[in-house]
Amino acid sequence: MKQLNLVLVEPQIPQNTGNIARTCAATGARLHLVRPLGFEIDDRKLKRAGLDYWYLLDITYYDNWADFLEKNPLAESAGYYFTTKGRRRYSDISYPDQVYLIYGREDAGLPEGLLFAHPEECVRVPMVESARSLNLSNTVALSAYEVLRQWDFPDLLEQGQLRDYNWEDAVQ
Repeated sequence: MKQLNLVLVEPQIPQNTGNIARTCAATGARLHLVRPLGFEIDDRKLKRAGLDYWYLLDITYYDNWADFLEKNPLAESAGYYFTTKGRRRYSDISYPDQVYLIYGREDAGLPEGLLFAHPEECVRVPMVESARSLNLSNTVALSAYEVLRQWDFPDLLEQGQLRDYNWEDAVQ
């Protein structure tokens, strides 16, 4: 069974985490939040960004990175670290059925020691040289959908319906 895990290590901005939570709710991805967090979980900005999707979330909190690894040992062998310092493109990876996409703080990224210990698993989103980075929630969304695309969007609804019209009645 395929399982997409999105891991935020010490996220600082509640709106980003709320947007990422909404992405998880819409895709069935599991959300892992590694403390310390830069906000309270009951922060209204966090809930507002996630809107009414909170009931769809599979979310787990961890005291620190060691706690996360202890409870998710597969992350060591199936983890990919998103960083502007990566040498490989995120889209060049063939993601395994059980994968952990790992993202760092908005203001500092992941610790360099962690990145250095996993050189082949450090991936980046290509961008112009003068850009520092993409917004965290954008990076998470595009990388999550790359994994899901490779997996042929399992269990996701691929067609929508118009509210006031029927697609079958459309002129061809």
